[in-house]
Amino acid sequence: MDLELAGRIAVVTGASKGIGLSIVRALAAEGALVVAGARNVSSLEGLKGVSAVSVDLSSADGPAKLVQAALDKHGRVDVLVNNMGAVKLRLEGFLALTDADFEWSMNMNFYSAVRAMRAAVKPMLAQGGGAIVSVDSVNAFFQPDGGTIDYGAAKAALANLTKALSQELGKKNIRVNAVSPGPVATDLWLGEGGVAATVAKATGTDFNTARDNVVASIGGFATGKFTTPEEVANLVTMLASPKLGNVTGQNYVIDGGLIKTL
Repeated sequence: MDLELAGRIAVVTGASKGIGLSIVRALAAEGALVVAGARNVSSLEGLKGVSAVSVDLSSADGPAKLVQAALDKHGRVDVLVNNMGAVKLRLEGFLALTDADFEWSMNMNFYSAVRAMRAAVKPMLAQGGGAIVSVDSVNAFFQPDGGTIDYGAAKAALANLTKALSQELGKKNIRVNAVSPGPVATDLWLGEGGVAATVAKATGTDFNTARDNVVASIGGFATGKFTTPEEVANLVTMLASPKLGNVTGQNYVIDGGLIKTL
């Protein structure tokens, strides 16, 4: 299927690894011209159709700098993908968290997206439309424990913003959607210092046992496997496509059947 993305200008935040890098590759494979932002862009160098921009997206002006780089190079922004995000595993409970901990999560997972949207919506309005897709998380509405309580709160705010902006911008031909992955086979979960490794160290178990115990504690996957970054990227790319021109205000879950409720 031709997703009609050839020649369209796409901006991707948090683009250098994991889900973000997979999104960059998927969009470029469809013929989009991708402006990809991250602090370290070495993994993006040499990718066909991709312009890498080294930028601190956690700073107040970082997201706007990335969008402006796309405007300077291509003159427009057709697609914005908010993939910038980060999580710290909180194993000491709610009372151990400070205001600064919550502020960090909000800045990394919510305000970075707000700033990118603010910068991208202006040219989208001027050119007559566009598509915004944010990588959210099942933690926005599925919070089995306090281990990611500040992250879940920030992602819930992003889900709410997605719905609100879809209503405001729908008649302006700007679609706003989100994708909520469950656990994904990236460094965040399976890498050194990731969730599994952190739990293994804290509980005195090995990596595989910790990984399996964490997955079991949140209900397990119906498929029996982690979602891959490529699977998330495929869903994001579909939502960026004008083929889905009347889909807006939605938050699509991709979690291997982790969420059991309707």
